[in-house]
This record gives sequence, C-alpha cells and structure tokens, in this order.
Amino acid sequence: MLGGDDMNTDQIVEWAGIMKALAHPTRLQIVAELLKGTKCVTDMEEILPASQANISQHLSVLRHAGVVDFAQDGALRCYYISRPKLTSIIIGLLAEGEPVIRKSRGDIDLEKRSTGGACCAR
Repeated sequence: MLGGDDMNTDQIVEWAGIMKALAHPTRLQIVAELLKGTKCVTDMEEILPASQANISQHLSVLRHAGVVDFAQDGALRCYYISRPKLTSIIIGLLAEGEPVIRKSRGDIDLEKRSTGGACCAR
C-alpha cells in the first residue's frame, strides 16, 4: 500500500507510467479488445475508429509501459495483454461506475475526531 516507509519511488514511477499509458480513450479501447484475446494491428483496425499508424503508436505506448507485448507471426505482430490480472481489475473497476462521494465539513470533522487525525490547515 501507499504511504510512510512502504513507499518505493521506483515502484510509484512504474505505477504512474502504467496509469498514464492507460489514460487515453483509444488505448483503453485497445486494452479492452486485447483482454478478449490476441489480435494483430489489422484486426484492431477493423474494430477501432483509428488508422493502422495511430493504433501502432498507441500500442507502442502500452508496450513501453509493460501493459502489452507482441509475438511475431511472419510479417505480422500479434499483440496480447502482458499483465492480464492488472488490466482486468482496472477495466473492471472503471466499468463498475462507482459514484463520486461528497463530504461535508461536518463529515470531515467527525472523521478527524474518530481517527485522531488532523489534516487541512484552517
């Protein structure tokens, strides 16, 4: 978990890179498609509203972040999810559509008193 002595800067940088790679609509679509199975760029071109060159650029970003990889099949590169558990969980959490919560000042004060914590300078 994050916080305190458990924080490893290299790990945080890696996690941020993964989140940044996933933070694009086309890349999320690519990941969602690849979670269904291995696909070549030409397969994805038929499914996604993007050109072959654009899909290849997005795949490069995802590959650099360690989210996808490829196997060469003759002249074709067939891409697959290299971290299926991670990507399935992230996509699953996003798909749940968790509602945004709002806290009142009273809720925050009560929470601070019950946990003995202090935050937010006045």
